[in-house]
Amino acid sequence: MISRIARSDPRLADAEPRRAPWRDESGQATILLLGLTLAVLAGALVLGAIARGIGAQSDEQRAADLGALAAARSMHGAYGGLFEAPIVRGRPNRAHLERAAYLERGRRAAVATARSNGARDVAVSFPDGDSFAPVRVRVEVRDAIRVGSRPRDEVPAGARAEAELTAPADVALWSAGPGEYRGPLAHRQGKPMRPDVAAAFDRMHAAAQRDGVSLVVVSAYRSNAEQSVLFARHPDPKWVAPPGRSLHRLATELDLGPASAYGWLARNAERFHFVQRYSWEPWHYGFTLNAGTSSVGFTSAAGGDGETARSLPSFVPAQFAAPLSRAAQRWNVSASLLGAQLMAESNFNPFARSPAGAHGIAQFMPGTAKAMGLRDPFDAAASIDAQAHLMRDLLRQFGSVALALAAYNAGPARVAACGCVPPIPETRGYVTRILGLLGGVGEALGGGGLEVRLVS
Repeated sequence: MISRIARSDPRLADAEPRRAPWRDESGQATILLLGLTLAVLAGALVLGAIARGIGAQSDEQRAADLGALAAARSMHGAYGGLFEAPIVRGRPNRAHLERAAYLERGRRAAVATARSNGARDVAVSFPDGDSFAPVRVRVEVRDAIRVGSRPRDEVPAGARAEAELTAPADVALWSAGPGEYRGPLAHRQGKPMRPDVAAAFDRMHAAAQRDGVSLVVVSAYRSNAEQSVLFARHPDPKWVAPPGRSLHRLATELDLGPASAYGWLARNAERFHFVQRYSWEPWHYGFTLNAGTSSVGFTSAAGGDGETARSLPSFVPAQFAAPLSRAAQRWNVSASLLGAQLMAESNFNPFARSPAGAHGIAQFMPGTAKAMGLRDPFDAAASIDAQAHLMRDLLRQFGSVALALAAYNAGPARVAACGCVPPIPETRGYVTRILGLLGGVGEALGGGGLEVRLVS
């Protein structure tokens, strides 16, 4: 009844609810589809911007990395010039290179390389630039990344890389000297060794027998040719040194057994001047006396090379020549090595103080000074004597100039833990600078020279 009236009466028809056009189901689907399309487009734009940003960041990092490596390679090629005398026979030495010119070469190489790889805003710095022979370079690319089409869509970004010059990692594990022992040999249990090593082994062997331990000499002196064959069979430098780098060529090293004797050796070998060279080789013991005659490191003053105050390097001030010579003679350590250390430690300033708390010309920390019996670290002569004493001990412990220097700077525990120069920028730079002063960046490192490394 109502439905018929509604159809016949327009007023009642108007009272019937009407469906609004925007509430039509097909209209809702269209709006929803349009919204999803816009969201997808917006997401694509955002993802595109992110992708462009990631790509740009990657490009910036590549430019920074290559810039740092280029700078370090440029510095590598010029490094030796820092140690050349500026005047030779009254005339300028063309081989000499001032530090400012050396750093400028590195800076130019970094900027040119980074810009050729797309960078625009490039900054170059040298973290150890105040040292007499910088070895580290830092390159920063500060380009902004554009994430949109307008200039205001740029966001701050950047990348940073550091590279350094350092001694080869494997060289530090072995002796610094490149040559074999050329003197007379004695034999124990059929194995060759230096006569003084043989005498010391006899005393140690007798003491072991009294304690019920029988020592067996498994290996002793090995020539470079023999080492070459051994390395070819076992080419792992942690366990077998490459030819020309094994301490066995110095006739001071003994591989001892059996395994049941390792404990006795660890407790007693030092009494007979033998030390365990590497923590991972409980059988390998090296003789620590008379290092100058075995070519371990640099020839010592007491080793018969005739080194006197007059033959010290030119960078040693005259007033320190006598104390250096006395300390070298007393502790059987090269006076040239000690002088190079003092240059790197304090630039021969007897009253130097470091932010870390090291004092004096040899930069002793209070605890180390006390352990070495040094009462006044500002007494230059006493400090040099303590420095020589400590270096003698470290050279005996590690059998390597590079490792002994690293231990002086970073502490023996860190060096012993890795059997290497620890990856500490200050320590690596310290070792490299001293070897450079001694002319050792190529010769004393067995011809290996320096390496260029990207470190961060």
